[in-house]
Amino acid sequence: MALPTSRDWIFSIKTFCASMLALYIALKLELPRPYWAMATVYIVSNPFVGATTSKALYRTLGTMLGAAASILFVPPLVETPFLLCGAIALWMGVMLYLSISDRTAKSYVFLLAGYTLPLIALPTVTDPSTVFDVAITRTEEIVLGICCATVINTVILPNRLAPLLAERTRAWFRDAAFYATETLAARALGKDALACRLRMAATLNGLEVLLSQLSYDHTRPDVVRHTYQLRGRMGILLPIISALADPTAFLGKSEFAGKAALNTLLADIARWIEATKQHPLSDETVDLHRTGDRLRAEIARAEPPRDSLESWDHALVSSLLGRLRMLVDLWEDCVSLHHAIAEDDLDDWAPQFRHWRVGGVGRFFDRGIMAFSTLSAVSAVFLACVLWVESGWPDGAAGVSLAAVACCFFAALDDPAAGVFSFFTATALSVVVAGLYLFLVLPNMHDFAMLVMVFSVPFICVGTLMPSPRFSLMATLVALNTATFISIQSAYDANFDVFLNGNLSALVGLLFAYLWIRVTRPFGSELAARRLIRSAWEDVSMAAASDPVADARPLSARMLDRLLQLLPRLAVTDEQNHPSIDSFRDMRAGLNTIDLQIERDRVSPVLREGIDRVLSGVHAHFENCVTRNTRVTPPPTLLNMIDSVLGDSIKATLAGAPLDLMHTLVSLRLAVFPNTPPPASLKAGVPT
Repeated sequence: MALPTSRDWIFSIKTFCASMLALYIALKLELPRPYWAMATVYIVSNPFVGATTSKALYRTLGTMLGAAASILFVPPLVETPFLLCGAIALWMGVMLYLSISDRTAKSYVFLLAGYTLPLIALPTVTDPSTVFDVAITRTEEIVLGICCATVINTVILPNRLAPLLAERTRAWFRDAAFYATETLAARALGKDALACRLRMAATLNGLEVLLSQLSYDHTRPDVVRHTYQLRGRMGILLPIISALADPTAFLGKSEFAGKAALNTLLADIARWIEATKQHPLSDETVDLHRTGDRLRAEIARAEPPRDSLESWDHALVSSLLGRLRMLVDLWEDCVSLHHAIAEDDLDDWAPQFRHWRVGGVGRFFDRGIMAFSTLSAVSAVFLACVLWVESGWPDGAAGVSLAAVACCFFAALDDPAAGVFSFFTATALSVVVAGLYLFLVLPNMHDFAMLVMVFSVPFICVGTLMPSPRFSLMATLVALNTATFISIQSAYDANFDVFLNGNLSALVGLLFAYLWIRVTRPFGSELAARRLIRSAWEDVSMAAASDPVADARPLSARMLDRLLQLLPRLAVTDEQNHPSIDSFRDMRAGLNTIDLQIERDRVSPVLREGIDRVLSGVHAHFENCVTRNTRVTPPPTLLNMIDSVLGDSIKATLAGAPLDLMHTLVSLRLAVFPNTPPPASLKAGVPT
């Protein structure tokens, strides 16, 4: 375990100061629950200004929305407790579903609105006339904590998101360079390369939330816009590099005219990528744009003569060169855009990669899993409410409220039970710490300065762990729950029976939530991965349908987004038929199918009929996978269809037609039929 850095200590001290400031003001204003202001600081604080500001804004809006709902529901339904329980659970479910449908920082509005309702409504059911006052004061306490956290984090040694974004982007470029060079060397299926590809996907997923917070970090709108463009191109680069794996591996085992020149070109591109992977460039003798132009010229010169394309090897070389051109254009775009953002020189940036795939904003959501996750949380809260009402436990509202919070916090995870158990563990630890403070330490405190002194050591030490992804959840929960359970008031008034009863209720509620989720959601990431793969087949089938989607960019963006969600759920392995490898081929099949739909409208009627047969075969194959809910071997008839149209496209190319259709068919063949012998209709190749 690495020791906390100076940055971690600074963040922790700032957070503690903000919490003490919030507590002091709340005590001075004589708010009924000043400890909520202190606890709120630990909820919203983040090492970065943009994240803290966005979280503060959305928490305020969510709290106000949840408070308004409590005022709306409690008075008319308090006489019908089961109806009130149902209304609370239903409200929470709707807000939770909206929250997990938004993968940006704005999701916090709905998350807070969902679990704020039970936190306010349930403790007031015995005296519904107080619900308005409780809602108002709770909102005041939370807004006070939010303001203190935001002001302290913004004014005192502010830590911006931009350096973190730059750091993660640099790490992505290092991984992308390694993955590209390994692929160009025909080693794309090694464990190191596959692990690198997994890190690239994880980085891209993490950038989505960071970018949604960037505009709150005092970053100029044009920088935010170009950063989104950079992230989009970084995503497209991943399948482009993957598309080089099969042809480089196949050609590496073949002997054909021009193989030495092709290997030299691949090595030149790999060296260029390696030399330009960081900012500033490690090798100042390399000119990004001039070398990119030279490589594009070399790619054009390496294009096999048209009369040699009847050789499978040369047709494959031509297709590979087309993908290499995409790689060079995309890499130059990514590097130059990264440099332009870092150097604040965006006016002169112009893209090299101009393709229909750029600009897609589609996102994939597994609505079935989302609905089931929501239903599991709703049923847990409703059943907990019913058990509380039936038991007549006066302090049972605390358990139901924390069960609702836990269910909301972890609903989006594949295995939420593990998170809920961590919540339970942190809460149990907080109960012990709060009890020691409440009954042993605080009776000896006589002013606020002494209170700050006795709080400083444990809260600052715990706060240093909050920036660490490994310990962030537990540290935040311990700080939050400890501040809440101590329940600082303007005058010391601790009762052991009340303390034990209320906190025992909280632990029972969390334990119930854990057991309920363990029973209702035992599937883990395996079910989510299977559903993602099945959905990918559905999209390829849709892309090959006779009435394809009108705009292909959202569909391709959804395919990529799904792939980025799938990769972290799969183990790293070099098995040839592992889902992590097959899923990339599925995506390439989908993208090439869309390309085929585009090429269909540009060719002669004879070729169009053949393309329609191929599209129909692709549609039938992937529809068969969906129907059987398992990956099936594609039929030989589809291979024959592709080879037949490939032969016709080569003849059209010999007559002067563009190379695009041939490249698409070659790539589609490699994606659907990897490791398959060359087409019998084409020549074996021209020996060197």
